[in-house]
Amino acid sequence: MRKLIFFELRKIMAKRLTWAMLLVAVLLTVLLHVSTYQNKFAFDGQRQETGKEAVALDQEIAAGYEGELTDEKVRQMLSELMPQSGPQGLNVIYIYQNAMQSAVAARFSDMEGNWNGLSVSDVFGQEKIKIGYVDGWLGAIQDMTKVFLCLSVVVIVMLTPVFGGEYGGVEQLILSGRYGRTKCAAAKAIAGLLAAFGTTAAIVILNVALAFVMYGKIGLDCSILFAPLSFTEGYIPFNITCATLLKYRILLAFTGIMGAAGITLILSALCRNQMTALPAALAVYVLPALLPFAETSSFFRILALSPLYQILFVALMSVRQFAGSLLYAIWALPIAILLMAAGGIISGKIFAGHQVSA
Repeated sequence: MRKLIFFELRKIMAKRLTWAMLLVAVLLTVLLHVSTYQNKFAFDGQRQETGKEAVALDQEIAAGYEGELTDEKVRQMLSELMPQSGPQGLNVIYIYQNAMQSAVAARFSDMEGNWNGLSVSDVFGQEKIKIGYVDGWLGAIQDMTKVFLCLSVVVIVMLTPVFGGEYGGVEQLILSGRYGRTKCAAAKAIAGLLAAFGTTAAIVILNVALAFVMYGKIGLDCSILFAPLSFTEGYIPFNITCATLLKYRILLAFTGIMGAAGITLILSALCRNQMTALPAALAVYVLPALLPFAETSSFFRILALSPLYQILFVALMSVRQFAGSLLYAIWALPIAILLMAAGGIISGKIFAGHQVSA
């Protein structure tokens, strides 16, 4: 059985299209992370930096205020970081100078750069907010989401020929063999899932490694709630750390792609050729995003657990918090296991049940 699995795995990974698309995913990873890094900007009133130097300056500024957020620290940041007025009456909140200034302005400043009268408890309730430089890791996690969305399509394309590519005569030879309807069918399904898991693991490692090289561990233990203005609208409203967010991002990358792999294997076995299986798998994958259900709808909680929403990440992560840092998104794990099991078992049975002509 092991030899059959390795044989099928080599068939999947030997295709030029597979390697070409994986190369695209790698290049996209590097380009997105490097572009985000090079476009960083920071100004402290005297120094104006971009790229690596901007990250260093932002981290230096944040180091002067890191720790628990208090009303006294808010007033200190407003006094030391805020520009006194915007050009031609522009709201100071939207003038970006550095990550810490943008974070405090988004929550505690009026349009002239003065304190808006809100206390820490007014904005965050009784939550204890640990602040620091989170802009780097939040940006990196956003880039990862784009990469994993691309990778999910790569995996779907990679797996559609697993069964669909055998129809048209080859399946007759396979199913006529001694183990054609048992071990061969199972080996194909297992190899497909292993290929999906392995490619996902490789891309995840590459993304996390690049982010660590660029930003180090700084900010991983800080709350995602005290972030620059660009992260305040439509982002995750729970007081979790960047490290926790990263763990969920990695988990949902695996669950979303493995769930999509299970669905693809079923459709690969069900459709009579890979050219039919590919659009069918893509259509089922993107369907949840096309359904007209608002995020406030109770049905959305079910819809949000689909593989696509697991990859898109933010909407699912925003649904609900149970206790501590445990979020509703954790339910993606059993859903992915169910889809993987269904994909492996059902696809094998469909392929094995194909009629062999006499």
